[in-house]
Amino acid sequence: MTDKPGINLTKFTGELVEYDEEKLKNSLFKSGASDSEVRQVLEVITPMIYEGMSTQHLYKLAFRQLKKFADSLAARYSLKQALMDLGPAGYYFEKWVANFFTNYGFDTMTSQLIPGMAVKHEADVIARKGGDTFWIECKFRNTPESKISVTTPMYLLSRIKDISVKTYDLFGEQRKFTKGWLVTNVNLTSDSIQFGEYYGIEMLAWDYPKGRSLKNLVDHQALYPITCLTTLTQKEKEELLAMNCIMVKDLRKDTHYLDKLNLSERKRRTVFREICDLIDKKTITKTINLAPKFNNKRE
Repeated sequence: MTDKPGINLTKFTGELVEYDEEKLKNSLFKSGASDSEVRQVLEVITPMIYEGMSTQHLYKLAFRQLKKFADSLAARYSLKQALMDLGPAGYYFEKWVANFFTNYGFDTMTSQLIPGMAVKHEADVIARKGGDTFWIECKFRNTPESKISVTTPMYLLSRIKDISVKTYDLFGEQRKFTKGWLVTNVNLTSDSIQFGEYYGIEMLAWDYPKGRSLKNLVDHQALYPITCLTTLTQKEKEELLAMNCIMVKDLRKDTHYLDKLNLSERKRRTVFREICDLIDKKTITKTINLAPKFNNKRE
């Protein structure tokens, strides 16, 4: 295995970034791959890396090698792409976010129209935990290098100001919105983070907050979207989404979803093996520093 110092890769935006073997190794380890498996993947793909190669091409090379060891390794490695596959408009991403919060002990609802003091607001997700009621703004992007600019938390702050005065009938009781929450499948700009932290906006992004980011929290509870699964075709995944089957855990709990896909018995066993491996083999749980709000217990 030989590193390739000085080799530049091309990001989706066209920007050049230096190839970093350590970064690639870390992403492979986070998929659940062993030392031996990571070493073998690097031995195969390192000679294939060339000046100007796209980061997407490098991802595909690593994905294919991981899949040779186990479907679940490739599935876990593909999380970022799988979240982008919940598009194109983000409707299923909102459904996934609601399920995500439910698995962390929140009560949730979606598709609500909330009249503010000035205008009406369409809610992506509303969540309740203890005495807090959260307005959750979901910002979905389907390109890997996208970032959420500061205008988004600014807009969310003005929205919260418009709805936080009134009392609403939510979850069968009268409640006021107490906080806003911005959730995205991509990264935040530094200005977004600075603005959100200053004004007390909860934010959850692909790599923020450090140690308990979206990717960390997904791995911690195995909250993988069904678009992660490498043993299903795109058409089969779309059929599951249309049935409101969003999480891999849904397929584990209720196998009638698989029945409706009319899979052969052999393929069904292969798919179910990937589902079980993906859920049962959790990664990086020891290194996560969970926020107080993110635990399994309802307050």
